[in-house]
Amino acid sequence: MRNSLREERFSIETTIINIVIIVLMSTGVIFSLVTALGLIRLPDVYTRTHAASKSSTLGVLCVLLAAFIHFWLIEGIFNTQLIIAIAFLFITAPVGGHLIGRAAYMSGISVADETVRDDMKVAIKNKKDKLLNNKTPEE
Repeated sequence: MRNSLREERFSIETTIINIVIIVLMSTGVIFSLVTALGLIRLPDVYTRTHAASKSSTLGVLCVLLAAFIHFWLIEGIFNTQLIIAIAFLFITAPVGGHLIGRAAYMSGISVADETVRDDMKVAIKNKKDKLLNNKTPEE
């Protein structure tokens, strides 16, 4: 009798863990679909990089977290490579998206017509003015 209760408890725990894994995987798939839609539907490179860096990061993060939970709690394997991949992705993907957007702006790609405010134009103008004022005249 005692052994069957233990097996039943184990089965309930496994079911709850599997539900958590399914929810995380589904959330990751939904974020990845939002990324794909954003890349197709958004008007310019800046909004596309935003969609690609933010939502794809969350999508892949959820999928990797689900894989980590599966291997740790179901298989009994603590996988440090997945932890490192999650940390690396969480740090580098938004930075990469930011740098791509900044490089696009510096190369002269215009913003979409729907853009309300261009903060970067003011910042670059102020930086150029500051650099020009600090130069000493050549003799």
